[in-house]
Amino acid sequence: MGGGQTSPADLRPRRGKGVSGPRSTAGGERGPWIGPDMRKRMNRDMEINGEIVNDKVRYADLNLSPELMRAIDKKGYVQATPVQAGAIPYFMEWKDVIAKAPTGTGKTFAFGIPMVEHADPQGTQVTGLVLAPTRELAIQIRDELRDLCAFKEGVRTVCLYGGQPIDKQILQLKKAPQIVVATPGRLMDHVKRRTVRLDKVETVVLDEADRMLDMGFVRDVTRILDLMPKRKNLGMFSATISREVMDISWVYQRDPVEITVRADQENKPDILQYRLEVERNRKVDTMVRLMELGGYDRVIAFCNTKNMTDRLTGLLKMRDISCEGIHGDIQQRVREKTLQRFRNGELRVLVATDVAARGLDIDDVDAVFNYDVPDENEYYIHRIGRTGRARRRGAAYTLVSTITESIRLDDIRKNTGNEIRAVRFNEAGELEEVGGNG
Repeated sequence: MGGGQTSPADLRPRRGKGVSGPRSTAGGERGPWIGPDMRKRMNRDMEINGEIVNDKVRYADLNLSPELMRAIDKKGYVQATPVQAGAIPYFMEWKDVIAKAPTGTGKTFAFGIPMVEHADPQGTQVTGLVLAPTRELAIQIRDELRDLCAFKEGVRTVCLYGGQPIDKQILQLKKAPQIVVATPGRLMDHVKRRTVRLDKVETVVLDEADRMLDMGFVRDVTRILDLMPKRKNLGMFSATISREVMDISWVYQRDPVEITVRADQENKPDILQYRLEVERNRKVDTMVRLMELGGYDRVIAFCNTKNMTDRLTGLLKMRDISCEGIHGDIQQRVREKTLQRFRNGELRVLVATDVAARGLDIDDVDAVFNYDVPDENEYYIHRIGRTGRARRRGAAYTLVSTITESIRLDDIRKNTGNEIRAVRFNEAGELEEVGGNG
């Protein structure tokens, strides 16, 4: 993984300053939650407080309510992912959790299942809050939480984000939701307008915590956390653990359970990674050729700038490829419509900047193209993590046209430990490996 990450050995349980008094427990209120014996049986490729746990867990083993089990069964899920098996029992006991897990490992259900279980269908106050760095991720989290609420009548979820009329959100808040999913900036807008109250919130989750803090939301996040005197637990989920994440943990968590899901063996996405040396003016044609060769019907292409995103989108359309782009300058409603068309299979290619695509949860992406070599190691990890999900094999191609890009990709390969194979087209028009791959 890239720089700035922290291994479990560097983390130690701490006593934070954000919460005082004894921990509440789920007691006998909702059933016999997981005891110590069960915690020893969590899942493979995972560490909890530095100890490796190696067993698999089914949702049926987690003593969930019939309503939640019906919702999970409806989605066809049986086996809990490692991060879910590790986090759910501790969330049910109101413990603080800090979890590091690769992209696409089911983090939303890891905190969403306990949050919905704890929600009182008769309640009229916000008791569960999820903060996300981008509008797209916030919307996806809300949709997954609503799926979990399918058979728990009376539990309402609202999503608050910028780019949508605030009056519409105020009307939704008047319906007294128990769970709010929000971006920090828009939530602070509602707090200042006094259209949402957070004084009864019990569980708070920071999803994609590293990215959220890196985007400059530190002050908003800390202000929000300071508004919740009834908070019982705080969960932080991230693909990487940055210094800023550790700082928030130090202040606002108390003896957090530290969960690390290793990105290897069955948890590691099955992604074949390739690099191709290609002239700049041949990048588009090379990308189209690779799409045809691989038979890829659903592709995401990443660019470093908004201008290049628009340019590549136009060039692909000129080649009769169904395609649209998303970036920060495109109106939110247009971005949402584009993402829905991509999910529905109406678009073959989605072109995106890193910020716009952060947190996208689309399980059946055939391939990812790095049209531009990413500027950061973490960007590469998050980009290729869009494919190879749901136990499917994916492919990631990086198109290199300058010495600077080549050096940058070499640095990414060394720092992430990923195997990136150098390939080229042979005379027969087939891909072949170039000798000397590392």
